[in-house]
Amino acid sequence: MEELKGSQRKFLRGLAHNLNPAAFVGQKGLTRTLLDEINLALDASELIKIKFNDFKEKEQKTALSEEIAKKTKCHIAGMIGHVVVLYRQQEDIEKRQIKLK
Repeated sequence: MEELKGSQRKFLRGLAHNLNPAAFVGQKGLTRTLLDEINLALDASELIKIKFNDFKEKEQKTALSEEIAKKTKCHIAGMIGHVVVLYRQQEDIEKRQIKLK
């Protein structure tokens, strides 16, 4: 999994601007169900937003975001407020919707 460049992260954040959150992290934190939901959303659209409802501390959000990225094998494109933008390139070349430079 190659690291995203700054320009690529900026491009992805711009694409994610109009998206609604695909998943919400509540007081239970990371659960198997939540990770499954995130994986399904990434498979379907490559780029998703996740909103943190109960974790308001930046350190908590960063740690959870990194754990989600590690477990779902995706990239963190950015974090704005209580929302994190995740990206995972579709493995099937024909189904890819986003072309990174």
